[in-house]
Amino acid sequence: MNARTAEELAQELLGRKLTELGPEEQAVLGRVAGGTYIGPDADEAAQMRMTFGDRLADRVAAVGGSWGFIIFFGIVLFGWMLINSEVLVDLGIKPFDAYPYIFLNLMLSMLAAIQAPVIMMSQNRQASKDRVAAQHDYEVNLRTQLEILRLSRRVDRMGHALLDRLEAIERTVGGAENPTR
Repeated sequence: MNARTAEELAQELLGRKLTELGPEEQAVLGRVAGGTYIGPDADEAAQMRMTFGDRLADRVAAVGGSWGFIIFFGIVLFGWMLINSEVLVDLGIKPFDAYPYIFLNLMLSMLAAIQAPVIMMSQNRQASKDRVAAQHDYEVNLRTQLEILRLSRRVDRMGHALLDRLEAIERTVGGAENPTR
């Protein structure tokens, strides 16, 4: 980072010293001064840091939070209750978990006990990714504002220089046409 240039930009564009700005603003000014781009976006940063457990949590959350899972699980539950009801006794199928389905309740409780923390891990990862994306968006917006300020000041300087030149031309042309002036 070119500290002198970042300091000059802070003073010129924001009217404050670089040390008076927050760390995010300082980093952005440093990147603007150096002409560098922002690093990887939120998805790329998350992909680079993902562990096997993170990928597994994301997959479990994606499957467990889908309509396909809900429909499939509803069919399995209905099948379990059908097999373990008195309806199929005439066909020779004896229920192994008769009503009130104590074994089924145990399995559902175990599934919920495992699935809930895994989904929460995935949600925490998504929240972390959202924070990185928000920081990235903030930096992009700040860079854009700084560049707009730089361009606006440059256009203002060019406009003033043009007006000065026009006034000088007017004085010379006006002085040649009207000697009393």
